[in-house]
Amino acid sequence: MQGSNNRNLPPMPVSRRKFMVSVVATTAGGVIAPRVRAASKLAAEPKERPLFVSTWPFGKPANDKALRVLLDGGSLLDAVERGIALVEDDRSNPSVGLGGKPNSAGVVQLDACIMVGPGHKAGSVAALEGIPHPISVARRVMEKTPHVMLVGDGAKQFAAAEGLDRILWDKLYPSTPDKIPSPKGKEKSHDTISLLALAADGTIAGGCSTSGLAGKLPGRVGDSPIIGGGLYVDNDVGAAGATGIGENIMRYCASFQIVELMRGGMSPEQACIEVIKRIARKDPRGLDLSINFVALNKQGEFGAAGSGKGFAFSVATASFSRVQQSAAVSKV
Repeated sequence: MQGSNNRNLPPMPVSRRKFMVSVVATTAGGVIAPRVRAASKLAAEPKERPLFVSTWPFGKPANDKALRVLLDGGSLLDAVERGIALVEDDRSNPSVGLGGKPNSAGVVQLDACIMVGPGHKAGSVAALEGIPHPISVARRVMEKTPHVMLVGDGAKQFAAAEGLDRILWDKLYPSTPDKIPSPKGKEKSHDTISLLALAADGTIAGGCSTSGLAGKLPGRVGDSPIIGGGLYVDNDVGAAGATGIGENIMRYCASFQIVELMRGGMSPEQACIEVIKRIARKDPRGLDLSINFVALNKQGEFGAAGSGKGFAFSVATASFSRVQQSAAVSKV
């Protein structure tokens, strides 16, 4: 579990100027890792928009960055891209960006996707080598090609043609004071960054980025770049994102299932729990799956759940930013 200091953003109402000053003060010397808070009771807490929900404690600075980008006039997609790019820039992170652990051939291969509600648009890249920001490449695939997914050498060539082969966001914006803290305590930061976003006008978007399973076979692709697996967005309903063992997520179209259960009336947390139970009932391993989900709905409710003991996830609005514990699914 990360450190015990807890520094929340100021309560509403608050001017943009005061909010921005507070955020910069919070991050100037490195983001302060908050105490992980309890699950369920907080999961449906205030229905504020804009809202950002992401996986793991390292999702907190990503949320804070995304929120600042949005409040400073950027689009919701800008916010998602820049928030995830912050984590990709952190070369000490062992599972996101070029600092991630390599495959069995000693090569880091990256996967990412991005999706936005209006127009039901999506872009994705997989097995991408040597490119600092796969989330940016995924966005360009969505916005500049007729395709949804590019992989391997083709994805790398496209990234280079778009000028994304050498770009690091922290080099483009050197005055930005964002830094990501080293993980502390028992719970190590690891795995995928999935970030979900709900704008004040109800627009929904999300993104996902990872270096995948350490020691994987070259060319292995997990759930993270798969629309409906690692990420799914429906602007009428909500969004869901995943982290964990990709093979145990993608075979069940898990994020898609969560959104469909929310469409049927379940809360985000209930939908995450139900999908984990559905998977466990079908999978021979039961709950020994290492799968975790975050979700939000159109109304501004959010929740998360993980198999076994659950996991820590991050939430931010204009009035708070924190890490809290998900619901835990320990029996079917």
